[in-house]
Amino acid sequence: MIDRRRRQTILIAEDTPANIDILIEALADRYDISVAIDGETVLNSVRRINPDLILLDVVMPGIDGYEVCRRLKEDQATKNIPVIFLTSLSLTDNEERGLNLGAVDYITRPFNPRIVEARVHTHLELNRYRVHLENIVAERTADLNATREATIQSMAILAEFRDTDTGGHIRRTREYVRILLTYLHARGRHRDELTHKSIEQIAQSAPLHDIGKVGVPDRILRKPSELSPEEYEEMKRHPLYGGEAIRRAEESLGENSFLRYAREIAESHHENWDGSGYPLGLAGEQIPISARAMAVADVYDALVSARAYKQGMSHEEALRMIREKSGTKFDPEMVEALVATQHEFHKVSDRFKDGEVETASPEGTPDAH
Repeated sequence: MIDRRRRQTILIAEDTPANIDILIEALADRYDISVAIDGETVLNSVRRINPDLILLDVVMPGIDGYEVCRRLKEDQATKNIPVIFLTSLSLTDNEERGLNLGAVDYITRPFNPRIVEARVHTHLELNRYRVHLENIVAERTADLNATREATIQSMAILAEFRDTDTGGHIRRTREYVRILLTYLHARGRHRDELTHKSIEQIAQSAPLHDIGKVGVPDRILRKPSELSPEEYEEMKRHPLYGGEAIRRAEESLGENSFLRYAREIAESHHENWDGSGYPLGLAGEQIPISARAMAVADVYDALVSARAYKQGMSHEEALRMIREKSGTKFDPEMVEALVATQHEFHKVSDRFKDGEVETASPEGTPDAH
């Protein structure tokens, strides 16, 4: 709801006493007024009083109004405060300069009190509705994010019913993917692909990497002994099943849906950097960056986790094996990120330990699973 009960505060930045008196007389009945007579005082006062609107003289002692406005608009804490310039200047280029800096309006001298009051009221109302709409958008976005995460988790749980990996595997690989991509982002890598938003969406999508196993027959998926060559070929189709299932869901949501990363990961996380992987034989940067991160996360977790048929490796041994396959199975950049963040991986592994030994089949080994 929009709060109309609080008296709003206007900061008047003006160095001529007569003009200050006119503005106060026009506005004091409706608003709380604060006055600054130079640019430096304006900048110091804004954070202290947090005004709802600033009436800003262009020509002031010290820092002029244009520079004050520029600094206000560059600061996240003050950029949304409406600024109305006060000026005796009427040249179009001066007005254009101020508006380009982020001011919402100009009021020229000599001041007409009714016009001043009307314009201040209009811009306060516009700003109040802007804040209101931003709050609504933030609430709706939070709801959508919660719905997206719940959808992904429910689909991942469905896959768990067919496969026997535990929820610990899902949580660990999600965090591993986030760690790898955050490391690369912090070093300016893949700026076009990696943002805070995309990294979070990729990490949230990671639990769906093996959703395609829903399409693999139980006699193969749950087979306690080694798979035959024919059975292994069928198992290797699970990325295609997963990619196709998610692609169909995408069709109803549009190409910009959050499922894009889930499809990339499900379809491509068994592709190898040198092109020897499956199901499509992609190589190098043909493999989506989301899937390249998932490949390292998935294999690391498979190596260090205990199964009914094997003991988990030590962190050091798993790291050694992955480093040996840098440039062949794995993207060297992802291996670099793993080595650099290995202590974070170790912490995640300890934090999300499985409650009991998983009972996956031997197909769960790194190169087949």
